[in-house]
Amino acid sequence: MIARWTRWRWQRGELPAVQPPLRRDMLALPRQTPIASPDTPLPKAVRPMAKPLKPYFRSLIKPAMLVTAVALVPAATASFGAIEDTTRELDQFMNVFMKVRADYVDKVDDKTLIKGAIEGMLSSLDPHSSYLDAKDFTNLRTQTDGEYGGLGLTVGMEDGAVKVVTPTEDTPAFRAGIKAGDYITHLDGQLIYGGTLDEAVEKMRGRPGTKLRMTIVRPGRDKPFDVELTREIITLKPVKWEIKDKVGIININTFNKQTGEAVRSALTAIDKANGGQPLGYVVDLRSNPGGLLDQAIEVGDAFLDHGEIVSQRGREKGDIERYYAKPGDMAHGLPMVVLVDAGSASAAEIVAGALQDHRRAIVMGERSFGKGSVQTLLPLSEETALRLTTARYYTPSGRSVQEGGIDPDIIVPQLSDADYKSRPRLREADLRRHLINEAKVDDKVLEDDAKPDPRFAGTPETLKKAGVEDFQLNYAIRTIARLGQPAAQAALAKVSRGGAR
Repeated sequence: MIARWTRWRWQRGELPAVQPPLRRDMLALPRQTPIASPDTPLPKAVRPMAKPLKPYFRSLIKPAMLVTAVALVPAATASFGAIEDTTRELDQFMNVFMKVRADYVDKVDDKTLIKGAIEGMLSSLDPHSSYLDAKDFTNLRTQTDGEYGGLGLTVGMEDGAVKVVTPTEDTPAFRAGIKAGDYITHLDGQLIYGGTLDEAVEKMRGRPGTKLRMTIVRPGRDKPFDVELTREIITLKPVKWEIKDKVGIININTFNKQTGEAVRSALTAIDKANGGQPLGYVVDLRSNPGGLLDQAIEVGDAFLDHGEIVSQRGREKGDIERYYAKPGDMAHGLPMVVLVDAGSASAAEIVAGALQDHRRAIVMGERSFGKGSVQTLLPLSEETALRLTTARYYTPSGRSVQEGGIDPDIIVPQLSDADYKSRPRLREADLRRHLINEAKVDDKVLEDDAKPDPRFAGTPETLKKAGVEDFQLNYAIRTIARLGQPAAQAALAKVSRGGAR
C-alpha cells in the first residue's frame, strides 16, 4: 500500500523524479537488543553469570534457544499476515478511489470522495459515531452551548426519510404539536426525502421571524398534513420548575453546560417559594434527548447522598471509570418520582437509572430510548474531529440500558395524548447497526398481563373535561401527595431503616 501511494503521488508530480519507489523489503524491522560482550562492565550482582559456562549447561542452552526461536515464528507470521490482509484491503480502496476519480460521470474533487469514505466507515460502526467538519463543529457547539435560530426539533434519518426524535419543550415545533415518530417529507413544498440530514437541518434553521411550511406524515393518520411554523431564537433553557399542590416539579429538557447548576438553583427556589420543604419532587425527563455526561453526574449528585451514579466501560477489561455522589441530598430525602418516555435518552437515562437503582425515586411513564453508549470527541485538526463511541455506560447495579432502556417501576400511559396508542415509538433498538446489549434480560413473560388496569381507563376527552392536560404528570403529582402524608412518610422511613441494616 505504501508503495502504491508513493507511486501515485510520484505520477502526480508531488514527489521528485529521483524518488526511489518503496519496496516491502525496505521496511525496517525493530533492532534486537545487543548482547553484552565479555568486555562489557557488569554490576556485581550479575558478574558471576559472565563466567564461562560448563559444557553441560551449554548443551542445555542450544535446544532452549531453538525452541524459543521456533515459538516466535507463529506470532511473527500471524502479525505479518494481518498486515498483508490490511494492505490488500487498502489496495482495494485505492483501486476504487482511482476508478471513481477517473471514470465517474461527473468530476468529483478528492476532498469530497475522501470525506464520503470516512463517513461511510464510521456509519458502518454504529448510529452515533460520525465525522465532524467545520460546519458540524459549529452545530455541536450550538447544541451544547444552548442557543440557535430554528424550530426546536431533534431529528434523525431513517431509510432516507427525516424522522422526529423529539421536539424541545416550549419551542415552535412543540407548540405546533409535532410528535416523536413523525416523518417530515416536505419543507415549503420541496421534497426532502433522499437528501442528507445536514441539508434538512440547514433548511429548518434560519432567520428568526421567517415562516416555514412543513409536511408531516404521522403513522396512524390517513393523510399527510401541513404545519406552518415561525422560526425563532431557540434558547435551550435546560431546566424549568414550578409548584403544584405543594409538590415541586423540575422539568429537565436537555443536558447542556448549564443543567447541573440550573437543577441546584431550582431546588433552592422551590424551597423558598413554598415557604419550606415541599411534599416531594417530580423530575420530568420526558422527551429529553440527553447531552453532556458530566451534567448527568451533577444532576444525579444533587439527589443522592452517597454511592455510585454511573460507570463507563471501554473495550479493554480494565478500562472502567466510576463516578460517585458527594455527601448532601438537596432534595432532603423527600419522596421523588422520575418521569420518562421513549424520548428520554442517554444522559436522561443515566439519571433515571441511578435514582432507580438507589431506590431514591419511583420511575414512571414508558420505557426509555435505550442509548447506553458514550461518545468521545477526538480532534483531528483545528476544524475537524471524530465523534467516536468509546465506551458503554452502566447503572450502579451494573445494568446496561443499551437497546433495552430504563423500564419504569410503574408503567403510566399518556392518556391525554389522543395518538398515544397508534404512534410508533422510535428507540435505539430500531436504529440500524446499534450496539448489542450482551447482558440483556427478557422479562416479557413476567410482565405479560392482559388484564386492563382501571387506573388507566380514561380518554383524552374525559380527562380534558376534568382539567387534566398531562395525565402522566398529574398521576406523578398525586402519587407524591400520597407519599408525602405523615403516615406514608413514617412507613417509608421504616422501610429505609430496614434496608440499611
